[in-house]
Amino acid sequence: MINYFALTISEMGINNIELAVIGGVILLFPILFVYVSINLDTKGIFEWMMEKPNDWIGRK
Repeated sequence: MINYFALTISEMGINNIELAVIGGVILLFPILFVYVSINLDTKGIFEWMMEKPNDWIGRK
């Protein structure tokens, strides 16, 4: 016999504000991840680094 176990949200102690924050993060994370991934490609980083190679940390 299989026994399933689950807690409700109220049993976990999560209130409405915390639930809204969790939902917001779940919605925003994939959008921001895709946006940052597009802007942080290796070619773009390399070009940015080559603009001022003498300003790198450790070069002063």
